[in-house]
Amino acid sequence: MKKRFLLLFSLLLLSLSAYTQPPSPESAPKMVVGIVVDQMRWDYLYRFQDRYEAGGFRRLMEQGFNCQKTYINYLPSYTAPGHTCIYTGSVPALHGIVANDWIDNRTGRPWYCTEDTTVQSVGGGKAGLMSPRNMLASTITDELRLATNFRSRTYGISIKDRGAILPAGHSANAAYWYDGGNGHFISSSFYMQQLPAWLQQFNERNVGDSLMSLNWNTLYPIATYVQSTADDNPYEGAVKGEEKPVFPHLTVNAVNRKDKGAIRVTPHGNTIVRMMAEACIEGEQLGSRGFTDFLAVSFSSSDYIGHQYGPNAIEVEDSYLRLDKDIALLLSFLDRKLGAGNYTVFLTADHGGAHNTVFLNDHRLPAGGLKFTPFQQQLNSYLASQLGHDSLVSIMTNYQVYFNEERIRKRGLNRDEVKQRTSSWLRQQDGVTTVFDMEEPNHNHPSDLYTMAVNGYFRNRCGALQMVLHPGWYDAYATTGTTHGGWNPYDTHIPLLWYGWGIRQGESFKKRHMTDIAATLAALLHIQEPNACVGEVIEEALQ
Repeated sequence: MKKRFLLLFSLLLLSLSAYTQPPSPESAPKMVVGIVVDQMRWDYLYRFQDRYEAGGFRRLMEQGFNCQKTYINYLPSYTAPGHTCIYTGSVPALHGIVANDWIDNRTGRPWYCTEDTTVQSVGGGKAGLMSPRNMLASTITDELRLATNFRSRTYGISIKDRGAILPAGHSANAAYWYDGGNGHFISSSFYMQQLPAWLQQFNERNVGDSLMSLNWNTLYPIATYVQSTADDNPYEGAVKGEEKPVFPHLTVNAVNRKDKGAIRVTPHGNTIVRMMAEACIEGEQLGSRGFTDFLAVSFSSSDYIGHQYGPNAIEVEDSYLRLDKDIALLLSFLDRKLGAGNYTVFLTADHGGAHNTVFLNDHRLPAGGLKFTPFQQQLNSYLASQLGHDSLVSIMTNYQVYFNEERIRKRGLNRDEVKQRTSSWLRQQDGVTTVFDMEEPNHNHPSDLYTMAVNGYFRNRCGALQMVLHPGWYDAYATTGTTHGGWNPYDTHIPLLWYGWGIRQGESFKKRHMTDIAATLAALLHIQEPNACVGEVIEEALQ
């Protein structure tokens, strides 16, 4: 009887200790690192694969889990909604970040996605007047903070403010982004009153100038870049200070003219973000206190380079070979700091990018461009001829039409007639496939495409009409380089790689969506999904 009592007492003590002891290191990763590569098309994983080194993209692809068919499920496909969707598991119709910029339909005021007039810049100029307040939903980083009573720490780092702020979440310890005015990483009073000592020291090193002084030439002999168009061609745009968009790019000239922002359109911009991420991990001792920490890293220079040169440029190919090396260095740093297998990484993109329309035409592929400013002027002229009043459309942006509501109201016009005449005119223009009236649901369209438009529609921040252009067509503000924003696979088919703690090795060709990323992270970490999450768990990726 006594032995039985002692056995029961011992079991009770063990049970109580299980509730009072902190989780063992095996119960959760020390850290999650989210990597977003801005404007990375899915096919870049394979287009340049033969030159990726073992420790970068190939390490993630071969040792982790590859979701081969992951898509954006809303319109338009831009940077701010992309980053927000990844971390909220939601769509613009719910989280409110409908584009990089929009018009508030209640006031007519233009807004930038992370603009905040109530904060002060910390460490920089006007570039610091930012916060996540325009984002209406919680993020997976917010939910991690809530789940651990704010003992887990979350940080966001990017060249772009929106690439750092939106992923880091509302409750983040900090978000840091690059100020092209002074060449420093800065923040805002939403997070802090003064930059931490480690960041002040990093800024004082003037890393950007050191990198730009190295210039930009190809990693390998330029003749071996067989995946790209010849260097001197009409499809690429020259950057400030250069006569032609060809190698070598003498980035040191930007240092001499004190142009701190020029680093954005070079691979050095990705390198400084990688170095900044390592400095943050070291300075904040992330992953070392018994609770899962989260670092959201966004590599923005790939987007600037893509816009400038287009997908078929040697500059794009070379920048991905260099980014591959930066990712390998970051993973090696995490191995040394946290131990291989003790952290989880995911890598994805906020959107892809179209081929340059002139390039496609020269190779007998259908494509074209609309220049929205003259397009809007033509539309307003047509409406004036029909209705007797001009400037009835206030702006065409984000592939949407915003009406001048005040003018329509004061002139006593029938708004439905204005909208109907606008839709009819748009449908007759070259390059326009269809027009969705977002205020009057109509299901006489391809269901997936219409769903994407609905998912992207937030009434107070979107235009009444959503234009859908032909495949290969886009808002062509320039004839060189490229852009994105459409529903097509080149803009919406994104990479999604998982690696490390809790991740199974393998791949899947099941169709997945960007919204599934946050849901999967919540399942992995055993925490609640973000409060507007509509994604599903990618079960096959988890051990």
